[in-house]
Amino acid sequence: NRDVVCTSCHKIHSSHDKTRDKREQTEICFNCHKQQRSQLHRPSHHPVLEGEMACSDCHNVHGDNPMQLVKASTNETCYTCHMEKRGPFLHNHQPVAEDCGICHSAHGTITDNLLKYRQPYLCQGCHSHTRHPTSSPSLVTAPGSGRNIPQGRGCVNCHTNIHGSNSTQNATPGTRFVR
Repeated sequence: NRDVVCTSCHKIHSSHDKTRDKREQTEICFNCHKQQRSQLHRPSHHPVLEGEMACSDCHNVHGDNPMQLVKASTNETCYTCHMEKRGPFLHNHQPVAEDCGICHSAHGTITDNLLKYRQPYLCQGCHSHTRHPTSSPSLVTAPGSGRNIPQGRGCVNCHTNIHGSNSTQNATPGTRFVR
């Protein structure tokens, strides 16, 4: 917003700059960013309201990166705390390399792990649920279609290494992210 000036966040001639305290800084940001405040009240959220993080942990408010004012790319910002998701892996899950925001919502969601949607709906946005092998006991053949679909399970029940895998046993497409 071009209407933001120094005094929108900072108090001049004050010995206590509220932007330096994590909890107070967040409240200052929420004066304008009301949607993010409501997202952080959802069941799955970064610990901003708890005072363990501040907006400036991810955002560079004085920076010149116009995309959400993140400190670096979205992924580089996320990897600051979530290095184990970075890889490199022998088998990379392409959305992980592209942008964490494809699957995750940065501020808060009603699903676990900040996922935008619950499974299998999130996964089926890109993956067809009809290409499973018939040998899996958790799959059933849909009547009249001949298609194999998971029954009563989420995708990560089998595909546990969803961010990437170094397994050499699972080298064929579709099995790369299976435990």
